[in-house]
Amino acid sequence: MRTFKNPALKQLTDQQVRFAPPARRLEQLQRAERLLAEFDPSRQYPYQFVCFRITDYRPTLYPDLLIDGADLQHDLYLFVSELAKSMPAVPVETVDEPVLTLEQMSDRLKVSTKTINRWRRRGLIGLPVVLKGRRQVGFLPSLFEPFLATNQERVERGGRFTQLSEDEREDILRRAKRLSCVSGGTLTEVSRRIARRLGRSPETVRYTIKNFDHAHPGQALFPAVTGSLDLDTKQTIYTSYRRGISVDTLAKRFRRTRTSMYRVINEVRAKHLLAQPLDYIYHPSFDDPSLEQEILAPMPDLDAYEAKQRDMHAPKDVPPELASLYEVPLLNKEQEQHMFRKMNYLKHKASQLRRKLHKDGDESGPLDSTRVRNQELDRIEGLQAQAGDVKEKLINANMRLVASIAKRHSGSGENIFELISDGNMSLIRAVEKFDFGRGFKFSTYASWAIMKNFARSIPEEKHRRERYVTGHEDLFDVAPDQRTDEQDLVASAEQASHRVNRLLEYLDPREQQIIRMRAGLDGTDGMTLEEIGKQMGITKERVRQLNVRIMSKLRTIARDQHLDLP
Repeated sequence: MRTFKNPALKQLTDQQVRFAPPARRLEQLQRAERLLAEFDPSRQYPYQFVCFRITDYRPTLYPDLLIDGADLQHDLYLFVSELAKSMPAVPVETVDEPVLTLEQMSDRLKVSTKTINRWRRRGLIGLPVVLKGRRQVGFLPSLFEPFLATNQERVERGGRFTQLSEDEREDILRRAKRLSCVSGGTLTEVSRRIARRLGRSPETVRYTIKNFDHAHPGQALFPAVTGSLDLDTKQTIYTSYRRGISVDTLAKRFRRTRTSMYRVINEVRAKHLLAQPLDYIYHPSFDDPSLEQEILAPMPDLDAYEAKQRDMHAPKDVPPELASLYEVPLLNKEQEQHMFRKMNYLKHKASQLRRKLHKDGDESGPLDSTRVRNQELDRIEGLQAQAGDVKEKLINANMRLVASIAKRHSGSGENIFELISDGNMSLIRAVEKFDFGRGFKFSTYASWAIMKNFARSIPEEKHRRERYVTGHEDLFDVAPDQRTDEQDLVASAEQASHRVNRLLEYLDPREQQIIRMRAGLDGTDGMTLEEIGKQMGITKERVRQLNVRIMSKLRTIARDQHLDLP
């Protein structure tokens, strides 16, 4: 019961935890308990009615929302749990009611403290109190009496618990032996089935079986599977989990506990996460906690920037392929500095958390699987995703700079779109390497990086065309020789096709597909970048980047293999 089934009730819970004063939260806990005692799980209830019963306020949100009773019960238990955990600890002397400790509650109901804690997950409210200088859980009659009234049968059954007789113990072990052989179920599943049949709690049955296995390891009904899992098995478990296979199913398949499955999944997830490079530019302000709020604040003059973005339109003489570049305004120096500092700070925070996953906090050391927690991995991924969003905004705001420089460097025979694609890669690297702490404008640094790249790539491209191309810019266009007869022409085309197909064999299937569609090698007209992108489910810009990379790869292969290109 960790996730709300209805977003509206989760939103209500978050609001009350964050904004309602403690006294108000305590009153709402009592109201929620009374509501749990009254509602029918088979009916549906309007959200506004539920909200009114808990908060004494009827909202205007979700006027038509109906919640199934079973989902409402599930979410109300979570509501009660979250509000109880959010309450500040108060001295028992200041409470108007008598406060029972966990042990006193256990004695009163004649059940174990473990049973009390299980009931807390089902709505029994325990509040943090300070007793004899120690923080512990306290139970107030006004809060636990409604639970006892609603769960009277459960409480009476728990109070009737007696020690197992020898005959009952033998009966449990006999049934467990048969079920473990027949169904192949886990210890938890078998315990639940036997508990339902004998009227005992699953925990009682489970501990009886575990105690027997511990005392008789040679006859263990559920022998512990010891030894570490190998890397391939761990990867299989992780991949299966990502594909939607439940942890219970994986635990049964590999004869391990749910806890061990989660541990393996988190370990492999952490290794994948740490394998991703995380470079950033450090700044001394990152170590000042008082500046965190300022660094993570929205960009300066954000409202004016967004208003300007809404009013932007591409000039009429701009090609349609470049129109999207004019949808994002340029950043001023202050906005630019803020965004670069924010991006690198987010990476810095992620790097600090990643370092904690290593033994001794050393990034070059091995992963410490005992430190891997799902919540920590979520935080790291969240920080890296936020940094990626900021990086994307910086790139989009400067792509017009790439187009401007590419136009100045495009001469006769130069493909402006290939230059822009090449320049975009330089821009991305510049965003990652720019040291914002020096106070320079990013456009100066990025322009230098893009022009330096063009100074190297454009002569190489000209040399390639002069050496390999016979009149067409595309590597795979077959140039017919008008001086030959038809038979020679067919033979020449066949040889050219054979050489092209030999080159394509060095590419993976996705790269082959892009080249065939772009050059029309399957007997069809060559497709545009946008058409290829739609067919493959990627952006036009991504197709252009892939095409440039594939062409460079083919040129290298042709040179290394001494292949004559058509």
